[in-house]
Amino acid sequence: MKRYFVARPALAWALYDWANSAFATTVMAGFFPTFFRQFWSAGAESSLTTFRLGVINAVAGFVIALLAPLLGAIADRGGHRKAFLLGWSLLGIAATFALYFVQQGQWGVAAALFALATLGFNGGIVFYDSLLLDVARPAEYDRVSSLGYALGYLGGGVLFAANVLMVVKPALFGFAGPADAVRFSFLMVAGWWLVFMMPLLLYVPERLATGARRGGPVLLAGWRELLATARELGSQRALLQFLIAYWLYIDGVNTVIKMAVDFGLAIGLESADLLGALLLTQFVAFPAALAFGRIGERIGARLAVLLGLAVYAGLTIGAFFLESATGFYIMAALVGLVQGGVQSLSRSLFGRLVPAGKSAEYFGFYNMVGKFGTVLGPLLMGATALALGSTRASILSLLVLFVVGALLLARVKFSQASGPASGHVAGSS
Repeated sequence: MKRYFVARPALAWALYDWANSAFATTVMAGFFPTFFRQFWSAGAESSLTTFRLGVINAVAGFVIALLAPLLGAIADRGGHRKAFLLGWSLLGIAATFALYFVQQGQWGVAAALFALATLGFNGGIVFYDSLLLDVARPAEYDRVSSLGYALGYLGGGVLFAANVLMVVKPALFGFAGPADAVRFSFLMVAGWWLVFMMPLLLYVPERLATGARRGGPVLLAGWRELLATARELGSQRALLQFLIAYWLYIDGVNTVIKMAVDFGLAIGLESADLLGALLLTQFVAFPAALAFGRIGERIGARLAVLLGLAVYAGLTIGAFFLESATGFYIMAALVGLVQGGVQSLSRSLFGRLVPAGKSAEYFGFYNMVGKFGTVLGPLLMGATALALGSTRASILSLLVLFVVGALLLARVKFSQASGPASGHVAGSS
């Protein structure tokens, strides 16, 4: 019988997802957008606040998308991936901690701190992803990667649930009102992130890549390595084809994540229902991500991802007919069933294609694609809405991303040495 439990280094690695997902859930998805509008940008026109939020997210995302491949190249060349992860994480932690001290109306300070925190969050992920190859063998990638996502959903959901309770019942926790509870939640996220990243720093080994150097002018070497890798991508058909497929379908996944709240509001749902649906997604995604790891081992990671994309395509069609809060909860649960699986198994599939000694550099490209993967979906939805005059109809445009991405993924050829990516016979397509 195959052992499901993982070794201590792999568990320590996965706990970093538990740590930083508190920021993704409580700050990014939960409290910051609403608190920014109601507290830091209070009194401004709604359209102006929306513009400010858009600029914040766009700038932070664009900067990290451009930096990700270079950061990976530098880390691989210098052999300091854990040190880079620590540095970027501390930036995110410090900026999140500082949000507590921002006063009402200081939207510019809040925006700058949130941008820095987002940079720290995403910068750390580049090196976190690359360390997967140091804590697991190729046959374990699916299981360990899925464990990371599962713990991320659980950890983020547990802290977010506590934070929501604080906001709903502030007096119970000694707060004067919901605003004080929200501000204190930023301190809790910073502490949670700091404490639970320690196992990775203590127990995850870091293999020094061939030709890597400790110290020295790694910045220049990193640039050279990055340019060389960019040239290599053109000759690595399978890897390039995977990145294109991933860019398309993860854009659809990210668009669903980003647009869910707005879509719910557009059809008249209450904010309490949206909050409940977000919590439901988190807790459903925890066991589902673990289950997807096992599914990936049994039928192949690629086929499991394709099944997840089929569910997303069905949800896209279902959203067109959505009318009630009950339907929204059902869709949130279904998203939770497949979201973590698609994300985690995509990461493990990419890991099978990465050349030895270049994990951080190649995962830098992978993360760059992921960060740019929120462009096509909104553009397609916007153009469709303008052309047809229907917000509901615009959601159907995401089918293009899921279908074309799935077709390209189905054609990627994995080598025999890369493990069971496609099914029971590696390399089949």
